Amino acid sequence: MKPIYTLFLVLFLCSFNKAFANSCDSACQLNQINSYFKALDKISAKGSNSKDIDYFLSLLHADVKYIHVEYDASFDKDSWRKAFIRNLERGAYQNGNESEQRILTTIFGKNHVAVEYSHGVIQQDGTWLQNKPLLILFGFTEGKISLVKELW
Repeated sequence: MKPIYTLFLVLFLCSFNKAFANSCDSACQLNQINSYFKALDKISAKGSNSKDIDYFLSLLHADVKYIHVEYDASFDKDSWRKAFIRNLERGAYQNGNESEQRILTTIFGKNHVAVEYSHGVIQQDGTWLQNKPLLILFGFTEGKISLVKELW
């Protein structure tokens, strides 16, 4: 009888450890979302390069999906990288260091976070002047961002 209890205990601990390793609480999710916006700002800045793009994509789940509803865009990680590289090569990324995206509001759900955010510019007095608010939905799988859905 004892070997069966041992087997159940081992199976329970393995599943518990796997669930724990794959979990990402709201603080973890918010940290990843902030890193996402910071890395995206770096890509958008004048002088960015393919290493900035690769770093940004390294923050995301291997099976990440990017969707932009308004522009009918749907990318996996590889096609998203190619789109970034095309924009980089055509000189689309010319923002100054004063350009910054910021989170305005978050709503946490099960493995998802709805984020109201805005692009903006840091003024000479240090204040941040925001543009219009935008909405994005992040999904999480295995503790990493696996869905980015722009809803604007």
